[in-house]
Amino acid sequence: MKGFSERALVSDVLAWLRGRSVSPVSETVLLADLLGRVLDDMVIADIDVPSFDRSAMDGYAVQAESTDGASLYNPLTFSITGQSLPGTPCSGRVESNTAIRIMTGAPVPEGATCVVPAEHATESNDQLEITQAMPPGRHIGKRGEDVTRGQTLLESGRQLRPQDIALIGSLGQDHATVVRQPRVRLLITGDELVVPGHPRKAGQIFESNSLMLAGLVQRDGGVLEAPLPCVPVSDQRSDIADMLTRPGADIILVSGGSSVGTEDHAPTLVSELGQLVFHGVAMRPSSPSGIGQVGDALVFLLPGNPVSCLCAYDIFAGETIRRLGGRPPGWPYGRIEGVLNERIASDIGRLDYCRVSITESTETSISPLAISGASILSSTTRADGFVMVPAGLEGYAEGTRVEAWRYDTPANHPGELQ
Repeated sequence: MKGFSERALVSDVLAWLRGRSVSPVSETVLLADLLGRVLDDMVIADIDVPSFDRSAMDGYAVQAESTDGASLYNPLTFSITGQSLPGTPCSGRVESNTAIRIMTGAPVPEGATCVVPAEHATESNDQLEITQAMPPGRHIGKRGEDVTRGQTLLESGRQLRPQDIALIGSLGQDHATVVRQPRVRLLITGDELVVPGHPRKAGQIFESNSLMLAGLVQRDGGVLEAPLPCVPVSDQRSDIADMLTRPGADIILVSGGSSVGTEDHAPTLVSELGQLVFHGVAMRPSSPSGIGQVGDALVFLLPGNPVSCLCAYDIFAGETIRRLGGRPPGWPYGRIEGVLNERIASDIGRLDYCRVSITESTETSISPLAISGASILSSTTRADGFVMVPAGLEGYAEGTRVEAWRYDTPANHPGELQ
């Protein structure tokens, strides 16, 4: 064993990742599976919506000029000559002093220029009395008032919401062209790891990083190559090599075995089977992180300690997955500013990821959690978020106003780590 001779700056690693050419692949997806997907092509209307004039009220379709002078004291009489229902239009025509019974959403019959709501009319034996005059166009939804043929409705790059999918469906389209989700392989290594729910021997621990990584990948728009539970891979070179070289993944997340110990085979294998671009990064935690490529897959070596794994994923892998999937690359966390109530110590040349509690009041207070060690997974559940201390600082003094990122708040103005 030997330590790292040098560690790359986080900014250099990010510059390399961001400088890579990203060419998202498109695919056609049915409406039922579009939620959260990113459009790869704009949606242009090929029909008017609605495609006909329709009633906005339950009532009677008439010629507006025939209602002139109608009032409670001067009801006007019309003959009912037909009925128009949603999906069953009336084939008849509205003439002067005739009316066609009509329901909301039904096609407006030929000749009608307004709809008299039912509350302003009384019907008896196919005769109708109207007690209020109506101007032309009243209570009629015009053809194309929602969408006009040829109109661009949704731009490329949009992450689809439920109402977006409904809009696509209203055009009669049953699919859309979206960016293919990055395919992510989890390679969890360690002879000491046991799948939760299985018997555990002395010296073994339950594997949990795959559960965290799976949620993070889903959040960032990737799709797991295989469903959970993820069976840990033994610390055998051949087993790890098989997982690294197997085709089909865009991203391989290796958790554990990323450092310089005798059982840390992943960095050497990435170097032998492909290219190990970085190994060892000037950050705390997560300094044993590494990045390389094997075949078509970009490989992220994430430390096995859970806090380090989370930190390295968020800084490097998460942004890359979002880029590949066509999503905004910035932090998926809500940004907040506050005042430190305790000093944060760091070293020049090293990025620090510091877990904090956040108290919002008249002046937001940010408190570093007094926890050491990257293996304390529960610290991330007790923390409200984190503060990043850049490599150019020796930390932050008590009373400094700093920027923090909240775990449980979606990003309002996503920003990139510099």
